Amino acid sequence: MARSRRSAKYLDIHPEDPQPRLVEQAVRVLEDGGLIAYPTDSCYALGCALGNTEGLERIRRIRQVGKDHHFTLVCADFAQLGQFVLVSNPTFRLVKNATPGPYTFILPATREVPRKMAHPKKHTVGVRIPEHRVAHALVEALGAPIVSSTLLLPEQDGPPTEGWEVQDLLGEQVEAIIDSGEVGTEPTTVIDLSGDDLVIAREGAGDVSRF
Repeated sequence: MARSRRSAKYLDIHPEDPQPRLVEQAVRVLEDGGLIAYPTDSCYALGCALGNTEGLERIRRIRQVGKDHHFTLVCADFAQLGQFVLVSNPTFRLVKNATPGPYTFILPATREVPRKMAHPKKHTVGVRIPEHRVAHALVEALGAPIVSSTLLLPEQDGPPTEGWEVQDLLGEQVEAIIDSGEVGTEPTTVIDLSGDDLVIAREGAGDVSRF
């Protein structure tokens, strides 16, 4: 069903003490099948609820990426993360030591991950636990991971850093924008742990020397 074009709900959420009422408004948008733009400990991200296949297609269109694009499940804690990816003992220690933080880990997906949300050939998915109070509050209130992608548009040099910039860029393409002050411009560091060897797929906000 096509959505009518209208300006996004703009939610000014405190970065250190998120207001539960506003967090719930953002969660309702996700539960109703909408897209949100929200801050993380690296940069802004686009997010939708797990199982929202239309939301995935909308994110792909906004970002102009193909079917092989790796989405990330933004999780509240390690217990939740473990429901959606297969984690071996050596991988467990590595991931545990680097979370929460600006790292995304590519791992084999479990059956809990809808097929269309995993990589079509590798059946892998990105997972991460952000060190950002608003992002954490959203995932905790939702009770499930937020399926996310860095808010990096093809015609832009880097991600937007403030809510008003997101509104200027995407005001009619998402249902809610969360403003919690300025965020960074570097996406997460992506560590691929799906094969036999650790591969740094993208060097970003997270320090790679620990790996």
